[in-house]
Amino acid sequence: MSRFTSLYLRVPRPRTMFGIISLQTATELVCLALAFNKVTGVYGLLAILTGYQLSLMQLSTYLYSIAVLVALVYLMPHIRRQSPVECLALAWLYMSDTLLTIFSTVVFGLEWYFASGASENPENIPAMVKEGVETLQKEAAQHGSAVAQETAFSMAMIATLTLVRVYFGFVVMAFAREVVQRHMQIVVMEAPVYVDQTSDGPFGEGLPDGEGRRGRLGRMMVRYGNGYWLDQDEIREGSHKLEHA
Repeated sequence: MSRFTSLYLRVPRPRTMFGIISLQTATELVCLALAFNKVTGVYGLLAILTGYQLSLMQLSTYLYSIAVLVALVYLMPHIRRQSPVECLALAWLYMSDTLLTIFSTVVFGLEWYFASGASENPENIPAMVKEGVETLQKEAAQHGSAVAQETAFSMAMIATLTLVRVYFGFVVMAFAREVVQRHMQIVVMEAPVYVDQTSDGPFGEGLPDGEGRRGRLGRMMVRYGNGYWLDQDEIREGSHKLEHA
């Protein structure tokens, strides 16, 4: 087993969310929360109608939020249908957005940190960060250590929410994995030898879910992290249980 494959095998695989909510229900709730978060992109673009000038960064962020919202509206109904391609796409979408959010938070945090000690070169500080640092410095002069405590608390909250967001990502991935595995178990039950012949799972050529664009998209998505999405031992065990159910 390669190091790359073993890495995927160590990815957390929760069977419920917080030990009480099923993966399907949890995925619906998590994606609904993400959809509400992305609605801000719509309101942001509506601000243009009022004459508000948006920066290129703001415009890009709002357009991205709307794109994710549209994708969620299309993909979320497939959670209850347990469509393998759409559930996989939903998992990839959520984790990609999570990683992008973490990256943006880290970049902003680093800019803020370095800007706090860069008062001698204010022209090198982004406007948004510069304004925040100036406000923080004014409050610090008035309230002393209380501001430092509030800042530490805010950073702790951001770190906690980021960890929760990552956990939610693992929940969505676990649900998609469960859907893909269940479909593959049915394939193996009907043709036991198939599982040893391909790593494309239920998206293999010649299978119902492997036809057309959906099939090509499914094969592409399971190709990355194949050891996670398609655990051969679990597939055989699951198909065996289905046969004797």
